[in-house]
Amino acid sequence: MNLIRVAVNGYNVIGRRVADAVAAQPDMQLIGVAKVKADYKARSAVKKGYKVYAADEKGRKNFDEAGIQCFGLSRDLVREADIVIDATPEDIGRQNKPMYEELGKKAIFQGGEDHELAGLSFVAQCNYDKARGKQFARVVSCNSTALCRVLHALDGGFGVAKANVVIARRAADPDESGKGPIDSVVLDPASIPSHHGPDVNTVLPNFPVVSMAMKIPTTHMHLHSLIVSMKDGSSLSENKIIDELGSSPRIMFVTSKKDGFKSTANIMDMAREMGRPRNDVYEAVIWKDSIKVLGREVYLFMAVHQEAIVTPENIDAIRAMNAMMSKDDSIRTTNHALGISS
Repeated sequence: MNLIRVAVNGYNVIGRRVADAVAAQPDMQLIGVAKVKADYKARSAVKKGYKVYAADEKGRKNFDEAGIQCFGLSRDLVREADIVIDATPEDIGRQNKPMYEELGKKAIFQGGEDHELAGLSFVAQCNYDKARGKQFARVVSCNSTALCRVLHALDGGFGVAKANVVIARRAADPDESGKGPIDSVVLDPASIPSHHGPDVNTVLPNFPVVSMAMKIPTTHMHLHSLIVSMKDGSSLSENKIIDELGSSPRIMFVTSKKDGFKSTANIMDMAREMGRPRNDVYEAVIWKDSIKVLGREVYLFMAVHQEAIVTPENIDAIRAMNAMMSKDDSIRTTNHALGISS
């Protein structure tokens, strides 16, 4: 089998996870990762056997001074790749795109970049086939990925007329000790909608999604409160909603009363008990006992692990853009490699 050669440009929250996921796939080869700082994350990459490249000459000097072997610059890495996962910080992907174009390389950007940068926003179960043959794609943000999975399933089963969502966002990732807030709730933003609803509509354009968001003093997960209006409520029931969501990829149910999932902290603890790398939760996690049908409206609570949920989407995007597998085969292969059961 000819393995697809994958480079990861950016090795932080998303890049580290995607690099490990690529290395776990049977049809992919991780050829290296590019990084700015010669820090503990770079040393961890070396210990895993990954070739490390510097973002620029200043970075290469820092790697040399730190005693970390550097195999060249990010441009050298990109030149050797079939496809690049650009997991650099927000707006850096836009700066990198001309390099990918010049070298004739496919690239996958992350949700911090605008939809227009790639022209295709991607969620595997929603629009896998639209990515076939594309040079560029953008995996949408963590919140948008979870919303797309759930709303796509509901729309396919019953027909969505409109979705409203309130997002309580984590304030920072666990290693970002310099960020707040500490003792406040910050509107993000006060104006409505937040960017999440329009972002979902770059993947699912056929019904409006109105979103509101706030930052809260936690680091591990986001919490969504959804109210979804269906086109016809005559056949709706909680059990039918559960059956539809339960048959959709990468959605996990938990219960508060039966299994003791009282908070997002319990979900992270579950991931530890499952032995997931970095305690990662790749699934959109829905409280089954929160699902309520009132007329044409469906209500539910959902948790989103912002560090991990887009990891499988990046892997599927690689296969879609290179026409390597069908959607179902790719999702199944990715899920098996990452230990996702749904």
